[in-house]
Amino acid sequence: MPLDFARILLPPESMAHIQSVCGRSVFNLHQDFSMTAQQQTRHISLLDTTLRDGEQTQGVSFSVNEKVNIARALLQSLKVDRIEVASACVSDGEKLAVSQITEWADTVGLVDRVEVLGFVDHKRSVDWIVSAGGKVINLLAKGSEKHCREQLGKTLEEHVVDIEKTVRYAKEQGLSVNMYLEDWSNGYANSRDYVMGLVEGTKNFGIGHYLLPDTLGLMSPDEVATSLNDMMEHFPKLEFDFHPHNDYGLATANVMAAVNAGINTIHCTINCLGERAGNASLAEVAVALKDKMGMQLSIDETRIGLLSRMVENFSGKWIAANTPVVGADVFTQTAGIHADGDLKGDLYVTELSPERFARKRVYALGKMSGKASLINNLDELGISLSKDDQAKVLERIVKLGDSKHIITSEDLPFIIADVMQSRDFHSITLLNCYINSGLNVESTASIRVELEGKELQGSGSGNGGFAAFFDAIETLLKERDFEMPALLDYEVHIPRGGNIDALTECIITWEWQEQEFKTRGVDSNQVLAGVKAAMRMINLRMQTDPC
Repeated sequence: MPLDFARILLPPESMAHIQSVCGRSVFNLHQDFSMTAQQQTRHISLLDTTLRDGEQTQGVSFSVNEKVNIARALLQSLKVDRIEVASACVSDGEKLAVSQITEWADTVGLVDRVEVLGFVDHKRSVDWIVSAGGKVINLLAKGSEKHCREQLGKTLEEHVVDIEKTVRYAKEQGLSVNMYLEDWSNGYANSRDYVMGLVEGTKNFGIGHYLLPDTLGLMSPDEVATSLNDMMEHFPKLEFDFHPHNDYGLATANVMAAVNAGINTIHCTINCLGERAGNASLAEVAVALKDKMGMQLSIDETRIGLLSRMVENFSGKWIAANTPVVGADVFTQTAGIHADGDLKGDLYVTELSPERFARKRVYALGKMSGKASLINNLDELGISLSKDDQAKVLERIVKLGDSKHIITSEDLPFIIADVMQSRDFHSITLLNCYINSGLNVESTASIRVELEGKELQGSGSGNGGFAAFFDAIETLLKERDFEMPALLDYEVHIPRGGNIDALTECIITWEWQEQEFKTRGVDSNQVLAGVKAAMRMINLRMQTDPC
C-alpha cells in the first residue's frame, strides 16, 4: 500500500517496526513502479536471445532449420524488436544457421535486427560474422575487473586497447557494434571504478548499445535501480540495455526496476530458457511492462503462446502447466466458487485475460467443482440438463476427482451417459478392433462398430497401428457423410517408473471449423489409448453434427 495510506491505518510504533524490518522495498514499491504520464508514452524494446543465450540451457541445441524457423517467427510473427541468434566461431552448423537467417532477414528488410555475439579477438569474430551475412556484432568485453585480470591476464588499459582494435576493424567491415559488459553486476559491486573506467575508455568508439548483464542473476530490484541510475547519470548520452538472469526468481522484478530507472531495451528469452535458472521470460516481461507500468511494446501478444509451443517442441524443454501466461493451466479456474463468481458477474476476470493471448478460459472439473463449473462446461458443449440431472452428474464428477481422475469437458458426454443410463451420447460403439503391425510393413486394422443399431465392419492400413485404425474408421464413416476433424497434436503420457503394463494416457488435439478441442483415452496398450481418444472425438462430434 502507499506509505501515506499505511500511516492512516497503522499506529506510529507499528510503522517504525515494519519499516525497520522491510526497509524501503515494500513501501516504495508503489512509488518505484507507479505510472507517470511520461512512462505511459514510453516504448520498451525487447531483444530476444533464445537462439543464443537460450541455447546455453543444458541439453538444448537447435538444428539449423529450427533456428531459422524460430528467428522468422520471432521477427515476423511475434514482432520482437531485435534478436540475438548465435555466438561467432562456434561451429560450421552455427554459421550455416546465421547465414540462412540473415539471408532471409535481408529479403524482408530485417537484417539489421539480427545480432551475433562476438569476442574481443580483432578480426576472427568479425570475419566470421561478415562471412555469414551478419550486420551487427555484440562484442563480449570483460565487465568485471576480476575477469579481466584473471581470465585475460590484462589491465583495464590493455583491454580497452584490444576493444578499440576490434571495434575499428568491425566498423571497417560495415558492422554495427554493441558491447556486453560480461558479469557487469558482479563487476559493478566489486569494482565500480573498473566498470566506469571501461565505459569511459570506450564511449567514443561508436558503440551503439552497452549491454549490461546480471550474468549470474544475483541482483535485487533495489540493486538494479541503484547501479543503473548511477551508470546513466555518469553517461547520459549512452544507450544501455539490461540483460537479466533468473537465479533468484527476480528477473521480471529486476526488469521493472531497470525500466523504472530509464532503461529502454530489455533482453529476454522464450520460456525463460538460459543457463542455470534461465533468463527473463519474454511473456512475463511483456505483460508486466504493459499492465503494471503502462509501457508500449511492439510484440503481438496473440503469438506468445505459438512461440512458446514452438520453442518447447524444438528445445525438448517442457514448461510447467502453471507457468505464467503460457502454461496450460493458467487460465483454468478450479474452485467452484470462482466459477460461480464468473458466471454471476465475471468476478474473477482480470486484465490478464486469455483472449489477449488467443486462448480461452477453462473451468476445471474435479472434486472442487461446483454447479457453476458444470454449467460453464455444459454451455460450452451446447448441452442442457435439468437441475436434478446436473446434481447427479456433479456428484459423479466429484467422486471421480476424489479418485485423482483427470476430467475434461470432453469427458462430460460420457459421464452424463453413464449417470443417466442413456445411449444418447454413445452414437457409435467400437465392438472389436484388431490391429496388426510388423517391421518394415504397413500396419493393418479391422474394426467392427455399432452405429444406429446396426453392426458395421471396416478395414484400413497405414504407417502405424493408430494410422491404420484411423484409415478404417474414416473410410467407414465417410460413406455416411461424416467428416473427420484435423488432428493437430498427439500426446502420450506414461507414469514415471511405471511397469510395462502401466496405463497409458493419450490426449489428441483436434480442429473442427477453426475450433480446437481435446479428447483423451486410457489403456495399457498405447495404440488402443489413441483409438479410445478418437472414438470419444467421433461421439462428441456426432452430438452436434450427426451423420
